[in-house]
Amino acid sequence: MGGGMVKRVLMVAFHFPPLRGSSGIQRALKFVQYLPALGWQPLLLSAHPRAYVNQGPDQLAEIPPEAVVKRAFALDSGRHLAWRGRYLGCTAWPDRFVSWCLGAVPAGLSLLRKYRPQVIWSTYPIASATLIGYLLHKLSGLPWVVDFRDPMTDEFYPRDPKVRAIQRWIERKAVHNAALVVCTTPSAVVTYTTRYPQLPRQRFTVLENGYDEENFRSAGALAVTPAAGRPFTLVHSGIIYPSERDPVPLFRALSELKASGAVSASQLQIVLRATAHDDYVGRLLAEHGIADLVSLAPPVPYHAALAEMLTVDGLLLLQASNCNHQIPAKLYEYLRARRPIMALTDAAGDTAATLRAAGVDTIAPLDDSAGIKQGLLHFLQLARAGQAPLPSPAAVAAASRQARTAELARLLDSVLPQSLALPATASSTEKV
Repeated sequence: MGGGMVKRVLMVAFHFPPLRGSSGIQRALKFVQYLPALGWQPLLLSAHPRAYVNQGPDQLAEIPPEAVVKRAFALDSGRHLAWRGRYLGCTAWPDRFVSWCLGAVPAGLSLLRKYRPQVIWSTYPIASATLIGYLLHKLSGLPWVVDFRDPMTDEFYPRDPKVRAIQRWIERKAVHNAALVVCTTPSAVVTYTTRYPQLPRQRFTVLENGYDEENFRSAGALAVTPAAGRPFTLVHSGIIYPSERDPVPLFRALSELKASGAVSASQLQIVLRATAHDDYVGRLLAEHGIADLVSLAPPVPYHAALAEMLTVDGLLLLQASNCNHQIPAKLYEYLRARRPIMALTDAAGDTAATLRAAGVDTIAPLDDSAGIKQGLLHFLQLARAGQAPLPSPAAVAAASRQARTAELARLLDSVLPQSLALPATASSTEKV
């Protein structure tokens, strides 16, 4: 970065390597990886790995040497504070990682004193990260960029009224104190500008998720050509939330298609990889008698998951209508893989709009078994004939993580008062 003036940003992110199992990890990781080339040194404040259920070292090498990484004390209330599988609800307000606040605020203050960053950035969906960002902003007076990704609250989300009230309080503090509020979809911006009409519209902006070309190049080396003659294989890669990605209508549709002879296990296999709810999903498969059609697969390292996307016959996407203002981060990886996509989502939502803009129209409603049956059979017919629509090269290129990071750098520059452009006081790096 050179020179005597260094721009630094303190970044608060729970989802960060060695955590595995979510495309959402890539947002913070890739920002950290590409910001140094754009004139910003990232100071990453994350959680101690003990808080992660699923972890591995496969993406640690992608953290650049210019980054300072601090992993603060954190526990998972569901595992570390539970007795016989149960724990006090108050130990999970606003989420199961609230103990992270106890370690992150002192650790963040230490980073502020040592490196004197000019901006604070925090990223949801762990509400504690937003709370930590708020506290560090109030203690330091530095401008704060709140990366909400998706809205923190909705009419019935989170389900627990107490948790919803706490998260709505954090949300209010965030939008009223932030220099910028960043969402990943246009509808999320509309949600916030409607909910907080007294705030200036320019406080809210969109910075979508994306994919990383370097990761896909590495994944290409791992890709294995599927065996000839195997059944058509459709993969869903990632978490299946019981509400936001309710698989019941899909399973009902598959059960009816199987009973009618329209599909069979010798012709079609659906792989649900890393659902994070295998027990729940497995029970549903047994109830609907489709365990021969649909299999549960364990998490794999990130590059292996991308390699699977590159070679599979088709990719399955689930997104309920109660998430119309959200776009799954994996969608951008699906676009880059340029394999046929079967999307079960509301035609009126942002996910469907993004797919249509990329040239993909194989879409059916997630909550309608009859619509799923019709849409799935049409998709299979197109895909087997090599006629399923694929994402356009232009749409794919626009969604790269490098392009998204350049947008973030511009946003950070926009909130940077000249009076806060302080000389560097430390140049060493540390990984704690």
